[in-house]
Amino acid sequence: MEDTQSVATLIDSTTSKIQQLQKAFAELESHRAITLNLKWKEIEEHFHGLEKSLKRRFHELEDQEKEFEKKTRKDQEMLLKREAAVVAKEQASLARLQEKRDAAVFAITSALEKHRKLSSEEPADVSCDGDSGVLSVEEKPPDSIASESNSEDIKCSLENGNFEVKSYPQLVKLCEEMDSEGLHKFISDNRKNLAILKEEIPWALKAAASPARLVLESLEGFYLSEVPNVDGKKDSNLLGLRRTCIMLMECLSFLLSNLDMVSVSAVISEDIKEQAKSIAEEWKPKLDALDMDASNGNSLEAHAFLQLLATFGIASDFNEEELSKLIPMVSRRRQTADLCRSLGLSEKMPGVIEVLVNSGRQIDAVNLAFAFGLTKQFSPVPLLKSYLKEARKASSPAKPGNASPTAQTEVSERELTALKAVIKCIEEHSLEEQYPVDPLQKRVFLLEKAKADKKKETEAAKPQPKRPRANGAGYGPRVTNVAADKTFYPRVPDRYPQYVYDRPYVYAGPADNHGPLLLGSATYNFSPSHGNYFGNGYQYQAPYLH
Repeated sequence: MEDTQSVATLIDSTTSKIQQLQKAFAELESHRAITLNLKWKEIEEHFHGLEKSLKRRFHELEDQEKEFEKKTRKDQEMLLKREAAVVAKEQASLARLQEKRDAAVFAITSALEKHRKLSSEEPADVSCDGDSGVLSVEEKPPDSIASESNSEDIKCSLENGNFEVKSYPQLVKLCEEMDSEGLHKFISDNRKNLAILKEEIPWALKAAASPARLVLESLEGFYLSEVPNVDGKKDSNLLGLRRTCIMLMECLSFLLSNLDMVSVSAVISEDIKEQAKSIAEEWKPKLDALDMDASNGNSLEAHAFLQLLATFGIASDFNEEELSKLIPMVSRRRQTADLCRSLGLSEKMPGVIEVLVNSGRQIDAVNLAFAFGLTKQFSPVPLLKSYLKEARKASSPAKPGNASPTAQTEVSERELTALKAVIKCIEEHSLEEQYPVDPLQKRVFLLEKAKADKKKETEAAKPQPKRPRANGAGYGPRVTNVAADKTFYPRVPDRYPQYVYDRPYVYAGPADNHGPLLLGSATYNFSPSHGNYFGNGYQYQAPYLH
């Protein structure tokens, strides 16, 4: 604004400058020795022309500036309106989400009340009396009184002084009976409500005479030695069993974290540690056959081994360097960071992250860098950009023109998966300011649109099944000739010329489907328009279209 005012002042002073120039010119003429060709009028017109041109350009610039300011204000108002609309939508979405949440909580509460009423005759509640600290099981049937004495000896050391197992009281009974097989089966049958099971299993384990021994017994069958050819990555039953084993060890760890040191020592005795160490030494050689790249950071075998060491406190009996080499095999699992801390591997994490970066798994590297505060050493944004660049490079075919449709589809799928993984990582760690997601989301939209269009083209190119006609006649194969042993008239002897029948033969067929076909000789060639009838007169029935 100050520059504009200074320019306007200079333009206004032009007239005075021209007058001063006129006086100087007149004085020059009075002292001239020879006649000058220039006239003052010409000089004056020249400077006045320059003045007008400058003023015109100046006013044009002022108009453009005002138009720009007007457009800027309009854009700002539009942005404010859009922000207000986004906030309103967020509030509406939160309100709807809250309504759905309240409805879900009400439905769950109602279901729990109903379940509690139905199971009122079974062991319903496991509670810890705050005054005595003794575990008690209420409303038990007579046949469970004997097992109640074991649970009364277990002390409760939670800060709140009480807990309950309401949703699945059967868990308490299974733990009291030390029935590891029944516990496995019960968890498998109720896997749809896994979140509730995870909350109640730690407290149900307290009802067991030896929670740690029960968990160790549940690990039997993790490796099916009697079925050596079973593929652990494809057998759904084995995968479910292994996930249950890991969950039980996690639940035991959670239980131990809420006990004091004396109670932990009582639960995890030296005998229990020796048994756990024996199992770990049996499992460890089997991990050597695992491929880090094949597991893709989601190995259940490596996770179970590390969880076993962490839960039973036997990590010190194994080499830290060897344990750190197993971390990339479980880098995608949500428990990895906590496992590393429990095993005392925090100092080894820079080396682990370096291995992940070098193996093209920058997403896992970024997650662990945030978990252990190593983002200065391993900057997240360059790692994510490198991951996306490598994914696109790997997805680009060597000869795009010669790539088959299937190969092109696989290339697009790989790039789409990489883009979604990067966007998710950016949003989880709030990196939008450093790495905007809008260009990535636009690319995702284009790839998904191309994928949908390709699917439509593929479906359109498929041969469509023929539909039956309105009169009920279907389509059948054309009969182009008749076998030699099925002549309808006796063969004419060769010594006689071929006889032309005065009365042509009409092929028997329903008149409502097609007109009569006239054949003029003993050799029958059926017309392509014959219809859907075979030589035996049966109609071909088109398949039913679902």
